Amino acid sequence: MCLNCENPDRRRFLSLTVAGVAAATAGLALPTGAAFAKTELTAAEALQKLKDGNARYMAAPEECAADLMKTRETVAEGQSPWATILGCADSRVPPELVFGGLNLGELFVCRNAGNMADTATMGTIEYGAEHLGSPLVVVLGHERCGAVKAACDVAQNGTELPGNIKPMVDAIVPTAKDLMGKDGDFVDNVVIESARRTAEKIKAESEIVAELVKEGKVKVVYARYDLDSGEVTFFE
Repeated sequence: MCLNCENPDRRRFLSLTVAGVAAATAGLALPTGAAFAKTELTAAEALQKLKDGNARYMAAPEECAADLMKTRETVAEGQSPWATILGCADSRVPPELVFGGLNLGELFVCRNAGNMADTATMGTIEYGAEHLGSPLVVVLGHERCGAVKAACDVAQNGTELPGNIKPMVDAIVPTAKDLMGKDGDFVDNVVIESARRTAEKIKAESEIVAELVKEGKVKVVYARYDLDSGEVTFFE
């Protein structure tokens, strides 16, 4: 049963102008007059909410469709997501469903093959943390990830990949090389370790996120989604 069909927040949202959003996403200064109500959840509360949602998803998965129109009208005025998810582009791992049928305006989501933190993704995470007040960042890897499989094949066999797939996968190859010959499933080991290294990269290379982590305002964790069971295992 989907338990999140009601609008989860009654807090008033103040609007961002279209120009303000465009400027922020382009890396420019946000207009001083722009304001919105940030989430009141702490990182720990946000993490527990994701865990509870994933438990619902595993127990009785159902896509939540109720009150979407009402929620859309509410969040059109602004957003205050309570978690940022860096996930894989894999069509089987939509974060809003994996975490229990969450509604519009709850998650700030970045997705690319292999859930890697490139420049655009780092900027997106910083925007979510600094401007939107998202207190939690989750790097979400998943079982049998195609990008990780490709990186493992490159590491083991020297496989040449075409086009822009090569530089994308090359970001994962060093992790694959480091884990060759280790106990356990090679691909799955790389899935987890790559997610861990990406989480560490976000904290180490983003001055914005690093400062927010230091101040106790943001937490960065990594996780693995099981395609077979639907379970998300968090590593803190």
